[in-house]
Amino acid sequence: MDETNWTEIGDPEALVALLGEPQPRARDKVRRALTDLDRDWLAASPFCVLATAAADGSCDASPKGDPAGDLVHVIDERTIALAERPGNRRADGYRNILDNPQVGLLFLIPGRGDTLRVNGRARLVSDAPFFDAMVVKGHRPVLAVVVDIDEVFHHCQKAFLRSRLWEPESWDPDGRVPRRAVIARELEPSGKTLEELDEYYGPQYLEGLYR
Repeated sequence: MDETNWTEIGDPEALVALLGEPQPRARDKVRRALTDLDRDWLAASPFCVLATAAADGSCDASPKGDPAGDLVHVIDERTIALAERPGNRRADGYRNILDNPQVGLLFLIPGRGDTLRVNGRARLVSDAPFFDAMVVKGHRPVLAVVVDIDEVFHHCQKAFLRSRLWEPESWDPDGRVPRRAVIARELEPSGKTLEELDEYYGPQYLEGLYR
């Protein structure tokens, strides 16, 4: 890869010279605690991305999903919790939190282009009385990420408008890449047949969402 003709940005001053200063409304919109409107957003969001970084700087961004109203438990205006649901047990983000508690969260509402961003410091909690309020389909979580909020603010919708993410007419989920079972067979050797992988990523997957 030839990088000799690249112009790289190496300091904040050069970045500002290229992009300009933010408008005061964007610069000053950060809040330190949840408002009632923020709580409404969290209650309506069924999906978020949790970004973490280890002590050595290696990063992870992990999707989290639950029915709207069950994704986020608001403990108070400065504290929220997300339940851990059954997954692949890699726990990359959780290992990062043990190294470095700083996290960033992006909360989405389907069909909405604007998002809610939360930055803060996370802890892993294996049990607490509020776990009883995080039961979904009869399953109580065995772990929760508790985030002490440092910053919360709404983000504009330009990225969603550019990507046309919520426009069904722009979707082509199977047109350019093969289905998940084929990807697993090619990139994640397990000895399973394609038929077995289709079964695993189909009915078996749905049955195991909360157990």
